[in-house]
Amino acid sequence: MSRERTFSLPGMTLAAQEWGEPGGEPILALHGWLDNSATFNALAPLLPDTHIVALDLAGHGRSGHRAGVGPYNIWEDVSELFEVADQLGWDRFSLLGHSRGGIIGMIAAGTFPERITRLALIEALWPEVHQPQAAPRQLARSILEMSALRSKPLSVYRDLARAAKARARGMFPLSIDAARALTERGTKAVDGGYSWSTDQRLLAPSAIKLTEDYIEAFLTSATADMAMILGRDGIPRLFSHYREALQRFPDRLDWIELPGGHHLHLESQAPQVAECLRRFFNGQALGWNELPQ
Repeated sequence: MSRERTFSLPGMTLAAQEWGEPGGEPILALHGWLDNSATFNALAPLLPDTHIVALDLAGHGRSGHRAGVGPYNIWEDVSELFEVADQLGWDRFSLLGHSRGGIIGMIAAGTFPERITRLALIEALWPEVHQPQAAPRQLARSILEMSALRSKPLSVYRDLARAAKARARGMFPLSIDAARALTERGTKAVDGGYSWSTDQRLLAPSAIKLTEDYIEAFLTSATADMAMILGRDGIPRLFSHYREALQRFPDRLDWIELPGGHHLHLESQAPQVAECLRRFFNGQALGWNELPQ
């Protein structure tokens, strides 16, 4: 069973779940977009000798929402995760990130490379690359969609079962059990039933996106050992260029494809994902040929 934690940051409180005890390898776990720390419910108990703190990132799950009216930017998450690490007394620690959480982790590893020992990624590596000439259009789109979101009503579900069914049919389909775990932590009671606790501003596009040169700079700055686990029916199926991009870093990044989709770590493939991560955190290669099929 996990333990609940909270962290007081300026103007906001972040919630978290904790597995393991101090003395195990410290790992800060970061979930994906519109998810929450329950994404690690199946995986974290399978990683012995670790001390995992899985955050509900700002605007997600049981955490507070950021002040202001602007969109959420991932570099703010980077600042917040180091604030949490400081409160935990972790000078050096590893990062485990899924999807958007992995992107945040990659940028964090390049920002303070001396603090990150290992970077484990699930279905993520870097953000979508944008060309500089696209910046004006991106900013305009962000402003317009932020304005539209302010008048958009929240979806209300009569009960949690209906909310879970809706979550299961999201951009990346989930089993009903996986959807239920995310839903139970990611909803709030309202008149007429339940609504998502997620800050609506997370639905708005980023005001500014990073160029290839910026992303390359963060990757080059990072010194942590890096490994990535992909689901065959996840990112590789949606973005065929992903494998080509991975080949650019043959000496920096150990990666592997496993059966499953975007949330394979929360589904029946969790034991295989855990075996990969155990090897990685023990300094070994991922070893796909030796993993159970």
